[in-house]
Amino acid sequence: MRVLGLSALYHDSAAALVEDGRIVAAAQEERFTRKKHDARIPRNAIASCLEIGGITLNDVDFVAFYEKPFVKFERLLETYAAFAPKGFTSFRQALPLWIKEKLFQKDLLIRELKTFAPDVNWMDKLVFSEHHLSHAASAFFPSPFEEAAVLTMDGVGEWTTTSLAMGAGNKLEIIKEIHFPHSLGLLYSAFTYYTGFKVNSGEYKVMGLAPYGEPRFADLILKHLIDLKDDGSFRLDQSYFDYCTGLTMTNEKFARLFGAPARKASEPLTQVHMDLAASVQAVTEEAVLRLARGIKAETGAKNICLAGGVALNCVANGKVLKEKIFDGIWIQPAAGDAGGALGAALATYHLHANGPRKVPALGDSMAGALLGPEFAQADIEARLKTAGARLTTLTDTDVVTQTAQALAGNAAIGWFQGRMEFGPRALGARSIIGNPAAPDMQRTLNLKVKFRESFRPFAPAVRREDVADWFEMDTDSPYMLLVAGVKPDKRVASSDSGKFGIDKLNEVRSQIPAVTHVDYSARVQTVSADVNPRFHALLTQFGALTGIPVLVNTSFNVRSEPIVCTPEDAFRCFMATELDVLVVGNCFLKKTEQDPALKLDYSVDFEPD
Repeated sequence: MRVLGLSALYHDSAAALVEDGRIVAAAQEERFTRKKHDARIPRNAIASCLEIGGITLNDVDFVAFYEKPFVKFERLLETYAAFAPKGFTSFRQALPLWIKEKLFQKDLLIRELKTFAPDVNWMDKLVFSEHHLSHAASAFFPSPFEEAAVLTMDGVGEWTTTSLAMGAGNKLEIIKEIHFPHSLGLLYSAFTYYTGFKVNSGEYKVMGLAPYGEPRFADLILKHLIDLKDDGSFRLDQSYFDYCTGLTMTNEKFARLFGAPARKASEPLTQVHMDLAASVQAVTEEAVLRLARGIKAETGAKNICLAGGVALNCVANGKVLKEKIFDGIWIQPAAGDAGGALGAALATYHLHANGPRKVPALGDSMAGALLGPEFAQADIEARLKTAGARLTTLTDTDVVTQTAQALAGNAAIGWFQGRMEFGPRALGARSIIGNPAAPDMQRTLNLKVKFRESFRPFAPAVRREDVADWFEMDTDSPYMLLVAGVKPDKRVASSDSGKFGIDKLNEVRSQIPAVTHVDYSARVQTVSADVNPRFHALLTQFGALTGIPVLVNTSFNVRSEPIVCTPEDAFRCFMATELDVLVVGNCFLKKTEQDPALKLDYSVDFEPD
């Protein structure tokens, strides 16, 4: 049985193809359209999944959408009714869009599907999952666990913002929910808005900013904004927020509580904003920890799976891991709405069609999240030459050797290999990589390559067999979703006493300063030879040259640009940044050898994300 899962029409549209329970392909629409967080029907992602699967849409048994639009519309109407007459302006703006597009999503989806397969009876083949069930399915069914509790947390689905499900074999049932407007995701988004970042894309900036501050507002948040119970259940005081009926996340009462209006994106970050970030991060971590402890006490589950946008908070995930509440923890790498496409497909196969589930003997069923398109070597060479690239084609051995040597010489490298990753993280297929021992690598990559804020941290990729030597963890973390401390014996005493905020940035804190955050933490990616053999080989070669089997790994893109998808995307990004080397398949390109006329200026092409 083949099921195509779709998420669309809010943000991060995606498609995923599942065949007899096996994940064949998955991709986000933004990678093809080059529009960040593209919410449109994922036509290109659908075509890519079908091509990878070697089928047409006629061969698909079901198409599954990740949520139920009518239930979502019901929430909209009931929320406005509950707050009336407040919010009429927002209601007046939202209603036409819902009536025109979102209320009739089934008709819209059927029209789109008919462009691929006009003769299919899509009234019978198009099915709808529920938003948090899709999240839960995306977390449990690909996990390495036969049985597990499943915690999903995000802004809001139809009504649900947080859910607990129990999974066993091919069964999955949601047993508890917290409903809108009470939402950890929306609380975090409120502070994202208040500190001057974009909602639904800037939350990870708040997480990255938090270690520069002190959580001095945490008690204020717990006293006024969120009533957090011992078991992790919570309620938000809506008198401080405006997201139910207004056009902003927070209101004047919120601003009075913290003593200032919301920061505008053009205004400088101050220590207050860093302290606000630290405070909401601390509260979120405490909420997630209490939820985890409560779930353990209630269910006795040995393992837990996580999904939903809040599950991308790798610092909170790391706290759950460190406390050893559960024997095993597994997080869906595409934890946000894009992963809902995969969850809808898996829920349809296992729950709707009662398809059997096979738990892998080793690892999980996500294939390292390497589920997108790939390009044959001959195709890569033809595409790059057409784009005007000057390249050398190397053997499999030499491409790893020469890349490792360039990294040891502190080159910043674009690394494009194999199938594209599914989810927000680059995991060694569409990555920018560098030497973590170079003290200026973090700042160089942020300002000269990524064109983004200098405070943003980078993640280390490390061989799985070496992770415990360098970081305070000894578990699989293939998807860069767990934070752990750098081992004490690898740390360097910093001299930044008396400094605060961004002034702490340039202090060397360890033998791998480019991936060591100001609190000595790191967002760790473990790399296994059986999942990503070429990236593992590169880490091995680099380790042999330097004694450090760790690399800086960040996504291959610039600010507000989606991660590169094609060789042409990679070459354009290479020519628009101060990357020194580009490696695409076995093609090795040096910046110094390229035609200067092909240089691009990306610094003004993309708005702040």
